[in-house]
Amino acid sequence: MIDSRLLEILVCPLSHAPLVLRPSGEGTGDELWCAASGLAYPIHDGIPVMLPEEARELTAEERESLA
Repeated sequence: MIDSRLLEILVCPLSHAPLVLRPSGEGTGDELWCAASGLAYPIHDGIPVMLPEEARELTAEERESLA
C-alpha cells in the first residue's frame, strides 16, 4: 500500500494530472490510474513505477469507471 501523503503529491509524468490508487484485483497488482493520459502505473513492493514505458493503457471500461 502507498502512503497517503505520497499519493497526494504524485502526478502522471505525461499529463501532470492526479492519480487514483486502484487496489489489486484477482491476479493483478495495485496500480495508479490516470484519467487524463489513460495509463495505469504499476506498484511493485510498495514502490510506484512512474515510467510511461512501464505503464499499460486503461481499457474503455476502466476509463469510464474514473468518470
